[in-house]
Amino acid sequence: MKTPVRKILNTAESVTGGWRMLKTVASLIFRKPDDPVNIYRQMVRVGYESLPIVLLSALFTGMVLALQSGVASTRIFDQALFMGTLVSFSMVLELGPVLTAIVIAGRVGASITAEIATMKVSEQLDALYTLGTTPEKYLVIPLFISMLIMVPIATLFANITGVFGGYVIAVSRFNIPGSVYINDIITYLTNIHVLHGLIKSVFFAFIIVTVCCYKGLTASGGASGVGRSTTRAVVVSIVSILVSDYFLSTLLTSLGLI
Repeated sequence: MKTPVRKILNTAESVTGGWRMLKTVASLIFRKPDDPVNIYRQMVRVGYESLPIVLLSALFTGMVLALQSGVASTRIFDQALFMGTLVSFSMVLELGPVLTAIVIAGRVGASITAEIATMKVSEQLDALYTLGTTPEKYLVIPLFISMLIMVPIATLFANITGVFGGYVIAVSRFNIPGSVYINDIITYLTNIHVLHGLIKSVFFAFIIVTVCCYKGLTASGGASGVGRSTTRAVVVSIVSILVSDYFLSTLLTSLGLI
């Protein structure tokens, strides 16, 4: 069993190791890639293949949000009010970026960690040096580029799908004219609010790829080590997303991006 001192030392070592990895990534990310096709494959993996579960989650989140807000508004005001505004603001500012990041962390982040960790414990990463490249250049850089591009795009689709889900419930359950629902969105939702959510999604993508790549690169202990690294990567990513969401919201609000 690890003592508190050992846990603190391990945490400090992880932070230091992660920082070293980020310095390496920063020095390589703007160079010409060795295999541009690999970046495309990772973008498909992160974005396109994750889109069905992201959209499904966003759709039912928007529907539940509209249902609950409509019922509460009806009980208080005897009619459903500003459902378009409530659903769109909730999806664009918070639920869209957070849900998308959590889904991608669970689906893609776990896959990334398991893949790199397997290569690490089977000494395949060492073979990359003999080929004149490094794990960071061959594996990590394409993942960083694909995550930072595709997570915000997936978030945009999630926002649209969630708002559409709210529209379906508003029209079918509460008999709100579609034009009223849409007019609420157009009147109050601005580009600043959309930018607020997209900035969050970029930070969330950075958290996911940093944590998952580092956990994969530092895996040890054979097959059981791969499992431990994968579990820790997903847990740390999701917790970091939820914690950082508050601080990002506070910062962006103070900057007027809301």
